[in-house]
Amino acid sequence: MVRRLAPLIYLDTHVVAWIYAGKLDLLTPRVKQRIEGHDLLISPAVELELQYLYEVKRAAEPAATVLDALEKEIGLKVCSVPFRNVVEIALGQSWTRDPFDRLIVSQAVFRGLPLITRDRLIRTHCPLAFWESGPVETSPQPSP
Repeated sequence: MVRRLAPLIYLDTHVVAWIYAGKLDLLTPRVKQRIEGHDLLISPAVELELQYLYEVKRAAEPAATVLDALEKEIGLKVCSVPFRNVVEIALGQSWTRDPFDRLIVSQAVFRGLPLITRDRLIRTHCPLAFWESGPVETSPQPSP
């Protein structure tokens, strides 16, 4: 029997942190529905940002602890798109000075996949990003 791939979707850093912390009440019903029906990916920049937040005492656990737990609990994977491809897109994301946001958005743009984020600035500049409503469904993509 062939396993059908669920559509892929990217998560922004705060979404990953909230899921890990069990703060699911911060997620909209639409976001919860989309998370449950998709295979979940993050940019490696999310991993780096989680570690940064831990180092500056804004997160309780290091990135490795968070991601190991969420891989086991919800199947979260770190995307393996070549960094150079992501950076090429990030160079054009001049609407933000935040390097994490540039890389996270560019990862989703490179693959043409949705990105769940509450960040209004990202949603304003990235048509693939959503919070309440979502972009048009995409067909399943190969796993990372």
